[in-house]
Amino acid sequence: MAAELAILAEGVRKRFGDVVAVDGVSLAIPRGEIFGLVGPDGAGKTTMMRLLAALFPPDEGILRVAGHDIVRDPESVRPRLGYLSQRFSMYGELTVAENIAFFAEMFGVPRAARREREAELLQMTRLAPFRDRRAQDLSGGMKQKLALICTLIHRPEVILLDEPTTGVDPVSRREFWKLLADLPSAGITLLVSTPYLDEAERCHRLGFMAQGRLLAVDTPQALKQYAPAVIYRVRVEPLRAARDFLRGRPEVEGAELFGDRLHVSLREGDGKALAALLAGAGFTASPPERVAPSLEDAFVALTRAQEAAHA
Repeated sequence: MAAELAILAEGVRKRFGDVVAVDGVSLAIPRGEIFGLVGPDGAGKTTMMRLLAALFPPDEGILRVAGHDIVRDPESVRPRLGYLSQRFSMYGELTVAENIAFFAEMFGVPRAARREREAELLQMTRLAPFRDRRAQDLSGGMKQKLALICTLIHRPEVILLDEPTTGVDPVSRREFWKLLADLPSAGITLLVSTPYLDEAERCHRLGFMAQGRLLAVDTPQALKQYAPAVIYRVRVEPLRAARDFLRGRPEVEGAELFGDRLHVSLREGDGKALAALLAGAGFTASPPERVAPSLEDAFVALTRAQEAAHA
């Protein structure tokens, strides 16, 4: 079984002073999977990525990437690994081609293979027409494509992508994810952290993280079972006051902000009862609409349950 795993983590812990950034995380990710890590800022996603990238060792636990032990022999892991961090890390004064050449040299890609590999990746990302443009003059989406090329240039078995599309426009995000979706067919395993739940839906499996702990792991569809079975969406003014009011009612199981609306789950009653409750308290509300549970609903429910358990 271990031979089929691209990433294995068992009981991993990492502390920075008094802060426990990763608290007993265990993961088993098979080869060729796109696995997503989802969680709020401070959940431990980036620390977990950096542990897997062998940037620093765990305080406890086992970490293996592509069958190699990160703790005992981090140097054996690095040639098999690609790491794309949150911030654009290419050299702005260098052209696209010069950046690719630099990373190819750094990873020891044979010169005879570089030109073919570069052409293949430029075609895949549609950056060939911009080969001589300086990296600092590229758009946000194009910068991330260049970063992906430099991550792939040495043909890694596993790629870690830490919120790779943060700050990138929606069209470029979709294009970037189309590129990622094709990589497992080439035998590459992806571990991606993302704050965007529409991106999380594209993963084969997801792990929900909060406060350094892994709350649940499953397919995006299966994780929705953690959300309340019946959810009503309602537009109401004033929004936050209505949320606080509903949270104090015994018939209300939960009330959460979703953009300019509330998602409300009830212990008793239905949409009509919810409308009457809001109107009776003096709130102006649209008719409540029953909606299918989302990943965000599931994540909020899991997070609330964890907070209650550790209160």
